[in-house]
Amino acid sequence: MNITVMRRLTDNDVQAESNDYTPEDAAFMEQAIRLSEENVDNGGGPFGAVIVRNGEVLATGVNRVVPNNDPTAHAEVSAIRSACKALGTFRLDGCTIYSSCEPCPMCLSALYWAGVSRICYGNTKADAKAIEFDDSFIYDQLKLDYGQRSIKCEHFMRDRAQQAFIKWRDKTDKVCY
Repeated sequence: MNITVMRRLTDNDVQAESNDYTPEDAAFMEQAIRLSEENVDNGGGPFGAVIVRNGEVLATGVNRVVPNNDPTAHAEVSAIRSACKALGTFRLDGCTIYSSCEPCPMCLSALYWAGVSRICYGNTKADAKAIEFDDSFIYDQLKLDYGQRSIKCEHFMRDRAQQAFIKWRDKTDKVCY
């Protein structure tokens, strides 16, 4: 039976929580959640991720932004890097990621680029916002014209920059991604 529970998170955000997951899904999610809890104890952020293919854990990751002084050291990105290294490929086709929290815009983009087949998460972006991990400003910025964004975006030297694109276009042994 597929039962969906609706839970009101904010005035503008209603998230459907699925009850249609397997015991195996629950075990992998529990692992991601446990990693997030342990990471808090180890000086990191409250985020953990597990990448699985065919029932096998390929990689895990935790948020190490502050300890590593690396704004890209999110749990999902760390797990993607480890899984790709382990597999010797930049593609994670057929993989599922179990994340303790809904991926932020950067992680979500990376998951799309990596080609994962499924994203499962515990906490929502509204839950993250409630503990001051608020990514809504990024989504808001992306909707704005370049001139209205809080970070100045300037476009110049396109003709010169095009040279690398022309080389890539004409390359006969390229690997497209």
